[in-house]
Amino acid sequence: MAPAARPGARFVPCRPRPYDAFEKFEAAEARELGSAGAQGESVGGLSHGWERADRRTADEMIGEARRALFVMFGFMAVVWALQVVNWLSDYRLDTDFGVIPRDMGRLPGILVSPFLHFGWDHIEANSGPLFIFGFLAAYRGAVRFVWLTLLVAMTSGLAVWLFQEADTMSVGASGVVFGYFGYVVLRGLFDRRLVDVLIGVVMAASFAYLVTVAVPGTPGVSWLAHLGGLVGGMIGAYLLRDGRRPAPVTGGTPPTALDRRGTSPTGLDPRGTSPTALDRRGTSPTAVDPSRAELHKELRDLGLL
Repeated sequence: MAPAARPGARFVPCRPRPYDAFEKFEAAEARELGSAGAQGESVGGLSHGWERADRRTADEMIGEARRALFVMFGFMAVVWALQVVNWLSDYRLDTDFGVIPRDMGRLPGILVSPFLHFGWDHIEANSGPLFIFGFLAAYRGAVRFVWLTLLVAMTSGLAVWLFQEADTMSVGASGVVFGYFGYVVLRGLFDRRLVDVLIGVVMAASFAYLVTVAVPGTPGVSWLAHLGGLVGGMIGAYLLRDGRRPAPVTGGTPPTALDRRGTSPTGLDPRGTSPTALDRRGTSPTAVDPSRAELHKELRDLGLL
């Protein structure tokens, strides 16, 4: 029976809003879980959640790239400033901090020598690869980049200090470049990021020739520094892997979104229907495999969807 209207008043029927019952619940879930589909959307509207997640992912990628550029501009400014000081001092820094094999007094120099060069042609030859691979290495975070740089500087310098022939002195950033290269090639495999895997494949295919100067017999270069840096970068890809990424789930709705009876805290399923819309296992019929959702986002970032 329709309600009676007051005299002089016009009755306007109320239009139900499907998600009113869930606004507070969904907002809390979005804050606690950071779920793409929980921000004002139902499980039945996961595609909208994915679209929002895609936009956030694209924004994050742009932000990370911008930060990586700032890091590399600052890094290259330091390297070139050291070269100016070195040149003005008649390359005294090379003499004081260059790595001399098995000289205990020169062991601390393994952390300084990668940022020094023998001349302007030396630093010019290293600057391009250093910036490119350094940018790709810094793309996933400045802190990881700093730790990676220290690691590959140590492995590169130790390889020279331990195994290179005596009566030689080594400086230069090429060992660090090889370290960044090894890191970028393997990072995606350990982080389980499709974009980084593809970047690694492209870099490996495009610059595989670099490995030829990390083997014995290459004249005029410290191949031990290259080999040590390459191994250090590969180790760094494992040690500095992103452990925050969740393991793939076989399917189902996030368990915190449903109570133990398989219903939402409001007594309705997350789409605004009765509890009968859920199957006997307490999951939504439209539940989507989160690992597939992640693949969907990665492919969209690449412009393939």
